[in-house]
Amino acid sequence: MTPDEILSYIRNIPNFPKEGILFKDITTALKEPKVFQAIIDNFYELVKDKSIDYIVAVESRGYLIGAPLAYKLGCGLVIIRKPGKLPSEVIREAYALEYGTDTLEMHKDAIEKGKRVLLVDDLLATGGTIQAACRLVEKAGGVVVGTLFLIELTALSQHLNLNAPIMSLIKC
Repeated sequence: MTPDEILSYIRNIPNFPKEGILFKDITTALKEPKVFQAIIDNFYELVKDKSIDYIVAVESRGYLIGAPLAYKLGCGLVIIRKPGKLPSEVIREAYALEYGTDTLEMHKDAIEKGKRVLLVDDLLATGGTIQAACRLVEKAGGVVVGTLFLIELTALSQHLNLNAPIMSLIKC
């Protein structure tokens, strides 16, 4: 299944979560078994030759992609959450969104020094979330070897400068 075919299963929700935002709802793609399988299979082909110790998935839609991809790659899964959701000692990072501000947290001991990490989320827009996630991984001692997204909004991400490769299945 091609990226354009996958895109046809993704629903656009205007003015969510606030006026002027066009939300890309991936749940309509994930509910279709052949589309969900195609997403994970396409991601696997993009990263199968990289040496990855952990997939780090960003709350919450990143989990839906990160977990099956970690399973398929045979690597560990680490999750990044919103504040107050993790039970052990955390490190945190604040960041700006295109519609506000937020904070991410990760267990302080989630990633051992020098471990190679692929960050996974559903969508890349202005990059605030992924930049904060990269900083969390680096604070923990991990090495970000790449970032992976189902959708990249290129008009918003074009000036983003990450210290790791950006891979996107769908560019809009």
